[in-house]
Amino acid sequence: MFRRFLAPGALALAMFVASSAWAASDADLAQIRDEIRQLKENYEARIQSLEARLKDAEEASAKLAASAASPPPAAATTSSSSGLAAFNPAISAVLQGRYANLSQDPEKYAISGFAAGGEIGPGKRGFSLGESELAISANVDDKFAGNLIVSLTPENTVSVEEAYGIVTALPNGFTPKFGRFFSGLGYLNEQHQHVWDFIDAPLAYQAFLGGQYGNDGAQLKWVAPTDQFLEFGAEAGNGAGFPGSDRNKNGAGTGVVYGHTGGDIGASQSWRAGLSYLQTRAQGREFAQTDLAGNDAQLGFNGTSHVAIADFVWKYAPNGNAQDTNFKLQGEYFWRRERGDLTYDRDGALGSTRTADYASSQSGWYLQSIYQFMPYWRVGLRYDRLDPGHGDYGANAAFLATPSFDPQRTSVMFDYTPSEFSRIRLQLAQDRSRAGATDNELFLQYILTLGAHGAHRF
Repeated sequence: MFRRFLAPGALALAMFVASSAWAASDADLAQIRDEIRQLKENYEARIQSLEARLKDAEEASAKLAASAASPPPAAATTSSSSGLAAFNPAISAVLQGRYANLSQDPEKYAISGFAAGGEIGPGKRGFSLGESELAISANVDDKFAGNLIVSLTPENTVSVEEAYGIVTALPNGFTPKFGRFFSGLGYLNEQHQHVWDFIDAPLAYQAFLGGQYGNDGAQLKWVAPTDQFLEFGAEAGNGAGFPGSDRNKNGAGTGVVYGHTGGDIGASQSWRAGLSYLQTRAQGREFAQTDLAGNDAQLGFNGTSHVAIADFVWKYAPNGNAQDTNFKLQGEYFWRRERGDLTYDRDGALGSTRTADYASSQSGWYLQSIYQFMPYWRVGLRYDRLDPGHGDYGANAAFLATPSFDPQRTSVMFDYTPSEFSRIRLQLAQDRSRAGATDNELFLQYILTLGAHGAHRF
């Protein structure tokens, strides 16, 4: 009887186990099918995402190729070359100091036959700080960029050296600038002092522009879309800088126009040349001059001043690589004509105050060469010369005469530049700017740059 119950029970148990196994297989298959479906959906979404990214990348590549085919606007190039960061202000500081050994008293410095103005002379004897700079520059938005450079003098004074805006949105190579800036006339004038190849400005810059000509006003530059570099510029400003003077009048007190051209000669040579013209007006410009009796007479000038400059620079670097060795030849010629009224003994100290017609024509030039003979090390030679020309003093000819002495100076420099952020310079000079006096000068200078600083011009 037990067997009669055992056989049907075993059969029922076998059917139950088989049924359970079959149900479990169906659940597993359903799960696998569901996972496959989910994988397909994920991969399809992933593929669609990749296809969308590929399309965007192709469109961006096409736009980049189109912009590379046509040159960028000059305004954008100017912003880049000036170190104007995109919206994030670039902040930098330039620290300078020096030691000067001078055989003549710098307090008595003068350039014989030339009216003094601006910052001229060799500066203080002994140890002293040089002029330091604090610079802040950035893009303002997609249409404007700005630059602020504050000068910190050794006398603990602060002045605004440059503070200007640039319009970056104009096409066709036009770049307007407005505010306070160094004029684009000549070659050296637009460069800051810490990038000069010598510690001081050439005599021609000191005699005709008071060291460096700045302007409060507006500037417009245009770079032609040609293979050869062609740049034209015009400026209008208040004319307060020497050889002009501050005026209490509306309108522009000075006008500047210039043109520059240049290019490459093969892979190793490049050059730039230019012509510039400045017209300004002086009112009550004061200076001293030795009269025929040997007195230091105080003079006052009212009239117009016209300055023309021709500049040229040639650079050589083997195969265009200036890292190891390079050579630069640079020179500028100045010519100035002034007409107006000249007041002799304006302060009455000599008891002979007199105002008469006045006209003069003067010139000057400098030529310098810089040779980097190995990495980091350079040597340079500069020669300056001025011609007082001739002056028509009118009725004041009884007291004044144009000096026959031609001021001149010879300078030799040797510097070490371990990086673009530092420089140590030794300079020797024999300065014959003043009749009857020779100043033997020795300078030792350091220049340290902190932070990002814009690229310098050609």
